[in-house]
Amino acid sequence: MIGYILKRLVSAIPVLIGISIIVFIIMALIPGDPATAILGSFATPENVEKLNRDLGLDKPMIQRYFIWLGNMLQGDFGRSFSLNKDVLDEILERFGATLVLAGVSFVLCSVLGVVAGALSASRQFAITDKLITLSVLIGISIPSFFLGMMMILFFSVQLRWFPVSGMWPIYGTRDIAALLSHLFLPAVALSVVATGVIARLSRSAMLEVLRQDFIRTARAKGLSETRVIWRHALKAAMVSVIPVLGVQAGFVLSGAVYIEMVFQWPGVGRMLVEAILKRDILLVQGGVVFVAACYVMFNIIVDIIQSLLDPRIKI
Repeated sequence: MIGYILKRLVSAIPVLIGISIIVFIIMALIPGDPATAILGSFATPENVEKLNRDLGLDKPMIQRYFIWLGNMLQGDFGRSFSLNKDVLDEILERFGATLVLAGVSFVLCSVLGVVAGALSASRQFAITDKLITLSVLIGISIPSFFLGMMMILFFSVQLRWFPVSGMWPIYGTRDIAALLSHLFLPAVALSVVATGVIARLSRSAMLEVLRQDFIRTARAKGLSETRVIWRHALKAAMVSVIPVLGVQAGFVLSGAVYIEMVFQWPGVGRMLVEAILKRDILLVQGGVVFVAACYVMFNIIVDIIQSLLDPRIKI
Protein backbone atom coordinates (compact mmCIF):
# COMPACT_ATOMS: atom_id res chain seq x y z
CA MET A 1 0.00 0.00 0.00
CA ILE A 2 2.73 2.48 0.98
CA GLY A 3 4.71 1.57 -2.12
CA TYR A 4 1.69 2.19 -4.34
CA ILE A 5 1.03 5.60 -2.77
CA LEU A 6 4.67 6.63 -3.22
CA LYS A 7 4.59 5.41 -6.82
CA ARG A 8 1.45 7.44 -7.55
CA LEU A 9 2.93 10.53 -5.90
CA VAL A 10 6.09 10.23 -7.99
CA SER A 11 4.06 9.74 -11.19
CA ALA A 12 2.04 12.85 -10.32
CA ILE A 13 5.14 15.07 -10.37
CA PRO A 14 5.36 15.30 -14.21
CA VAL A 15 1.62 16.04 -14.34
CA LEU A 16 1.91 18.90 -11.86
CA ILE A 17 4.99 20.27 -13.62
CA GLY A 18 3.13 20.14 -16.94
CA ILE A 19 0.19 22.01 -15.42
CA SER A 20 2.56 24.59 -13.94
CA ILE A 21 4.16 25.14 -17.36
CA ILE A 22 0.77 25.56 -19.06
CA VAL A 23 -0.59 28.04 -16.51
CA PHE A 24 2.73 29.94 -16.50
CA ILE A 25 2.68 30.33 -20.30
CA ILE A 26 -0.99 31.34 -20.31
CA MET A 27 -0.43 34.01 -17.69
CA ALA A 28 2.65 35.25 -19.55
CA LEU A 29 0.69 35.58 -22.81
CA ILE A 30 -2.34 37.33 -21.33
CA PRO A 31 -2.41 40.96 -22.53
CA GLY A 32 -1.55 43.52 -19.89
CA ASP A 33 1.29 44.37 -17.60
CA PRO A 34 1.20 43.30 -13.93
CA ALA A 35 3.24 46.36 -12.95
CA THR A 36 0.73 48.66 -14.63
CA ALA A 37 -2.11 46.80 -12.91
CA ILE A 38 -0.44 47.36 -9.55
CA LEU A 39 0.56 51.00 -10.04
CA GLY A 40 -2.47 52.08 -12.04
CA SER A 41 -2.92 53.45 -15.54
CA PHE A 42 -1.39 56.83 -14.64
CA ALA A 43 1.97 55.35 -13.59
CA THR A 44 5.02 56.68 -15.40
CA PRO A 45 7.03 54.33 -17.66
CA GLU A 46 10.01 54.73 -15.32
CA ASN A 47 8.00 53.52 -12.32
CA VAL A 48 6.56 50.61 -14.31
CA GLU A 49 10.03 49.59 -15.48
CA LYS A 50 11.41 49.81 -11.94
CA LEU A 51 8.59 47.68 -10.50
CA ASN A 52 9.04 45.10 -13.26
CA ARG A 53 12.72 44.93 -12.37
CA ASP A 54 11.98 44.64 -8.62
CA LEU A 55 9.50 41.83 -9.26
CA GLY A 56 11.82 40.02 -11.63
CA LEU A 57 9.45 40.44 -14.56
CA ASP A 58 12.17 41.88 -16.77
CA LYS A 59 13.91 38.49 -16.99
CA PRO A 60 13.30 36.01 -19.87
CA MET A 61 10.20 33.85 -19.46
CA ILE A 62 12.12 30.57 -19.15
CA GLN A 63 14.35 32.01 -16.44
CA ARG A 64 11.32 33.37 -14.56
CA TYR A 65 9.64 29.95 -14.70
CA PHE A 66 12.57 28.05 -13.25
CA ILE A 67 13.06 30.65 -10.52
CA TRP A 68 9.37 30.32 -9.59
CA LEU A 69 9.45 26.51 -9.80
CA GLY A 70 12.56 26.29 -7.64
CA ASN A 71 11.04 28.55 -5.01
CA MET A 72 7.77 26.59 -5.06
CA LEU A 73 9.57 23.26 -4.55
CA GLN A 74 11.04 24.80 -1.40
CA GLY A 75 7.56 25.78 -0.18
CA ASP A 76 7.83 29.43 -1.24
CA PHE A 77 4.89 30.21 -3.55
CA GLY A 78 5.84 33.87 -3.65
CA ARG A 79 3.97 36.96 -2.54
CA SER A 80 0.70 38.20 -4.00
CA PHE A 81 1.08 41.51 -5.81
CA SER A 82 -2.49 42.61 -5.26
CA LEU A 83 -2.99 41.44 -1.67
CA ASN A 84 0.55 41.91 -0.36
CA LYS A 85 0.28 38.53 1.34
CA ASP A 86 2.11 35.22 1.06
CA VAL A 87 0.46 33.20 -1.72
CA LEU A 88 0.37 29.92 0.19
CA ASP A 89 -1.11 31.60 3.27
CA GLU A 90 -3.86 33.17 1.13
CA ILE A 91 -4.64 29.84 -0.58
CA LEU A 92 -4.86 27.96 2.71
CA GLU A 93 -7.02 30.70 4.19
CA ARG A 94 -9.46 30.46 1.28
CA PHE A 95 -9.28 26.68 0.88
CA GLY A 96 -11.37 26.05 3.98
CA ALA A 97 -14.40 27.75 2.40
CA THR A 98 -13.90 25.87 -0.88
CA LEU A 99 -13.54 22.58 0.99
CA VAL A 100 -16.83 23.18 2.83
CA LEU A 101 -18.69 23.98 -0.41
CA ALA A 102 -17.11 21.20 -2.47
CA GLY A 103 -17.38 18.67 0.38
CA VAL A 104 -21.09 19.24 0.98
CA SER A 105 -21.76 19.25 -2.77
CA PHE A 106 -19.84 16.00 -3.19
CA VAL A 107 -21.77 14.30 -0.39
CA LEU A 108 -25.05 15.50 -1.91
CA CYS A 109 -24.27 14.31 -5.43
CA SER A 110 -22.86 10.99 -4.20
CA VAL A 111 -25.79 10.07 -1.96
CA LEU A 112 -28.54 11.37 -4.25
CA GLY A 113 -26.89 10.02 -7.40
CA VAL A 114 -26.35 6.50 -6.06
CA VAL A 115 -29.80 6.31 -4.49
CA ALA A 116 -31.49 7.65 -7.63
CA GLY A 117 -29.54 5.25 -9.84
CA ALA A 118 -30.30 2.23 -7.66
CA LEU A 119 -33.98 3.15 -7.40
CA SER A 120 -34.21 3.67 -11.16
CA ALA A 121 -32.58 0.30 -11.89
CA SER A 122 -34.82 -1.54 -9.43
CA ARG A 123 -37.89 -0.06 -11.17
CA GLN A 124 -36.66 -0.47 -14.74
CA PHE A 125 -39.15 0.79 -17.37
CA ALA A 126 -41.63 1.81 -14.65
CA ILE A 127 -42.85 5.39 -14.18
CA THR A 128 -40.28 5.90 -11.41
CA ASP A 129 -37.47 4.95 -13.77
CA LYS A 130 -38.75 7.31 -16.46
CA LEU A 131 -39.15 10.24 -14.08
CA ILE A 132 -35.67 9.79 -12.63
CA THR A 133 -34.15 9.44 -16.12
CA LEU A 134 -35.92 12.59 -17.30
CA SER A 135 -34.82 14.54 -14.21
CA VAL A 136 -31.24 13.35 -14.66
CA LEU A 137 -31.14 14.43 -18.31
CA ILE A 138 -32.53 17.87 -17.43
CA GLY A 139 -30.04 18.26 -14.58
CA ILE A 140 -27.06 17.32 -16.75
CA SER A 141 -28.09 19.71 -19.53
CA ILE A 142 -28.34 22.83 -17.32
CA PRO A 143 -25.04 24.68 -16.71
CA SER A 144 -24.33 25.04 -13.01
CA PHE A 145 -23.71 28.80 -13.13
CA PHE A 146 -27.03 29.37 -14.95
CA LEU A 147 -28.87 27.19 -12.45
CA GLY A 148 -27.22 29.14 -9.63
CA MET A 149 -28.43 32.46 -11.02
CA MET A 150 -31.96 31.12 -11.48
CA MET A 151 -31.97 29.78 -7.92
CA ILE A 152 -30.88 33.19 -6.61
CA LEU A 153 -33.70 34.92 -8.51
CA PHE A 154 -36.34 32.46 -7.32
CA PHE A 155 -35.32 31.41 -3.78
CA SER A 156 -33.48 34.56 -2.69
CA VAL A 157 -35.07 37.46 -4.55
CA GLN A 158 -38.67 36.25 -5.00
CA LEU A 159 -39.26 33.96 -2.03
CA ARG A 160 -36.51 35.36 0.22
CA TRP A 161 -35.89 31.97 1.76
CA PHE A 162 -32.09 32.04 1.48
CA PRO A 163 -29.36 34.72 1.45
CA VAL A 164 -28.26 36.00 -1.94
CA SER A 165 -24.51 35.58 -1.50
CA GLY A 166 -21.62 35.14 0.87
CA MET A 167 -20.70 32.54 3.45
CA TRP A 168 -21.74 34.41 6.58
CA PRO A 169 -24.27 37.15 7.34
CA ILE A 170 -22.89 40.69 7.39
CA TYR A 171 -24.69 41.30 10.67
CA GLY A 172 -25.72 38.68 13.19
CA THR A 173 -24.35 35.50 14.69
CA ARG A 174 -21.98 33.27 12.73
CA ASP A 175 -23.39 29.89 13.76
CA ILE A 176 -24.10 26.62 11.97
CA ALA A 177 -27.63 27.71 11.05
CA ALA A 178 -26.30 30.85 9.31
CA LEU A 179 -23.67 28.78 7.49
CA LEU A 180 -26.21 26.21 6.27
CA SER A 181 -28.58 28.91 5.02
CA HIS A 182 -25.78 30.47 2.96
CA LEU A 183 -24.45 27.08 1.86
CA PHE A 184 -27.67 25.48 0.61
CA LEU A 185 -28.08 27.21 -2.77
CA PRO A 186 -24.44 27.05 -3.96
CA ALA A 187 -24.08 23.44 -2.80
CA VAL A 188 -27.21 22.35 -4.67
CA ALA A 189 -26.27 24.29 -7.81
CA LEU A 190 -22.79 22.75 -7.80
CA SER A 191 -24.02 19.19 -7.22
CA VAL A 192 -26.80 18.92 -9.81
CA VAL A 193 -24.70 17.97 -12.85
CA ALA A 194 -22.54 15.53 -10.88
CA THR A 195 -25.69 13.98 -9.37
CA GLY A 196 -27.00 13.29 -12.86
CA VAL A 197 -23.75 11.69 -14.03
CA ILE A 198 -23.50 9.49 -10.94
CA ALA A 199 -27.17 8.49 -11.19
CA ARG A 200 -26.82 7.37 -14.82
CA LEU A 201 -23.71 5.31 -14.18
CA SER A 202 -25.12 3.89 -10.94
CA ARG A 203 -28.21 2.76 -12.84
CA SER A 204 -26.07 1.01 -15.47
CA ALA A 205 -23.93 -0.68 -12.81
CA MET A 206 -27.01 -1.81 -10.86
CA LEU A 207 -28.69 -3.25 -13.97
CA GLU A 208 -25.58 -5.28 -14.71
CA VAL A 209 -25.41 -6.59 -11.14
CA LEU A 210 -29.12 -7.45 -11.03
CA ARG A 211 -28.61 -9.87 -13.94
CA GLN A 212 -25.97 -11.87 -12.10
CA ASP A 213 -26.50 -15.32 -10.59
CA PHE A 214 -25.97 -14.37 -6.94
CA ILE A 215 -28.94 -11.97 -7.13
CA ARG A 216 -31.19 -14.75 -8.43
CA THR A 217 -29.88 -16.99 -5.65
CA ALA A 218 -30.66 -14.36 -3.02
CA ARG A 219 -34.20 -14.01 -4.33
CA ALA A 220 -34.61 -17.80 -4.43
CA LYS A 221 -33.68 -17.97 -0.75
CA GLY A 222 -36.65 -15.74 0.03
CA LEU A 223 -34.83 -12.52 0.83
CA SER A 224 -36.96 -9.42 0.53
CA GLU A 225 -36.53 -7.31 -2.59
CA THR A 226 -35.47 -4.36 -0.44
CA ARG A 227 -32.65 -6.37 1.11
CA VAL A 228 -31.58 -7.77 -2.26
CA ILE A 229 -31.42 -4.31 -3.86
CA TRP A 230 -30.01 -2.14 -1.09
CA ARG A 231 -27.71 -4.60 0.66
CA HIS A 232 -26.44 -7.10 -1.89
CA ALA A 233 -26.83 -5.54 -5.35
CA LEU A 234 -25.84 -2.00 -4.36
CA LYS A 235 -22.73 -3.20 -2.53
CA ALA A 236 -21.56 -5.09 -5.64
CA ALA A 237 -22.38 -2.15 -7.92
CA MET A 238 -20.38 0.31 -5.81
CA VAL A 239 -17.15 -1.25 -7.10
CA SER A 240 -17.94 0.27 -10.50
CA VAL A 241 -19.38 3.48 -9.08
CA ILE A 242 -16.45 4.44 -6.80
CA PRO A 243 -14.12 5.47 -9.71
CA VAL A 244 -16.91 7.70 -11.04
CA LEU A 245 -17.18 9.36 -7.64
CA GLY A 246 -13.48 10.16 -7.81
CA VAL A 247 -13.86 11.84 -11.18
CA GLN A 248 -16.88 13.81 -9.98
CA ALA A 249 -14.94 14.93 -6.89
CA GLY A 250 -12.52 16.64 -9.25
CA PHE A 251 -15.42 18.05 -11.27
CA VAL A 252 -17.02 19.49 -8.13
CA LEU A 253 -13.73 21.02 -7.00
CA SER A 254 -13.10 22.65 -10.38
CA GLY A 255 -16.75 23.66 -10.75
CA ALA A 256 -16.52 25.59 -7.51
CA VAL A 257 -14.68 28.33 -9.44
CA TYR A 258 -17.72 29.76 -11.21
CA ILE A 259 -20.20 28.82 -8.47
CA GLU A 260 -18.11 30.81 -6.00
CA MET A 261 -18.27 33.80 -8.34
CA VAL A 262 -22.05 33.51 -8.78
CA PHE A 263 -22.68 33.30 -5.04
CA GLN A 264 -19.67 35.41 -3.97
CA TRP A 265 -18.39 32.50 -1.90
CA PRO A 266 -15.00 33.40 -0.37
CA GLY A 267 -13.08 30.38 -1.64
CA VAL A 268 -10.11 29.54 -3.85
CA GLY A 269 -12.18 29.68 -7.04
CA ARG A 270 -13.26 33.26 -6.46
CA MET A 271 -9.71 34.11 -5.44
CA LEU A 272 -8.36 32.76 -8.76
CA VAL A 273 -10.84 34.75 -10.86
CA GLU A 274 -10.07 37.96 -8.99
CA ALA A 275 -6.34 37.28 -9.29
CA ILE A 276 -6.65 36.77 -13.06
CA LEU A 277 -8.52 40.05 -13.42
CA LYS A 278 -5.81 41.82 -11.42
CA ARG A 279 -2.99 40.04 -13.30
CA ASP A 280 -1.69 38.63 -10.01
CA ILE A 281 0.55 36.05 -11.67
CA LEU A 282 1.99 34.33 -8.60
CA LEU A 283 -1.41 33.95 -6.94
CA VAL A 284 -2.95 32.40 -10.07
CA GLN A 285 -0.05 30.02 -10.65
CA GLY A 286 0.10 28.91 -7.04
CA GLY A 287 -3.67 28.48 -6.81
CA VAL A 288 -3.91 26.37 -9.95
CA VAL A 289 -1.05 24.09 -8.92
CA PHE A 290 -2.54 23.70 -5.44
CA VAL A 291 -5.96 22.72 -6.83
CA ALA A 292 -4.32 20.29 -9.28
CA ALA A 293 -2.40 18.67 -6.40
CA CYS A 294 -5.68 18.25 -4.49
CA TYR A 295 -7.24 16.59 -7.53
CA VAL A 296 -4.34 14.12 -7.73
CA MET A 297 -4.73 13.30 -4.04
CA PHE A 298 -8.48 12.67 -4.50
CA ASN A 299 -7.73 10.16 -7.26
CA ILE A 300 -5.21 8.32 -5.10
CA ILE A 301 -7.71 8.12 -2.23
CA VAL A 302 -10.41 6.81 -4.58
CA ASP A 303 -8.09 4.08 -5.92
CA ILE A 304 -7.30 2.99 -2.36
CA ILE A 305 -11.00 2.86 -1.42
CA GLN A 306 -11.80 0.88 -4.57
CA SER A 307 -9.09 -1.67 -3.75
CA LEU A 308 -10.52 -2.09 -0.23
CA LEU A 309 -14.02 -2.72 -1.63
CA ASP A 310 -12.89 -5.11 -4.36
CA PRO A 311 -10.23 -7.68 -3.32
CA ARG A 312 -9.62 -8.48 -7.01
CA ILE A 313 -7.93 -5.10 -7.45
CA LYS A 314 -4.33 -5.23 -6.33
CA ILE A 315 -2.35 -2.07 -5.68
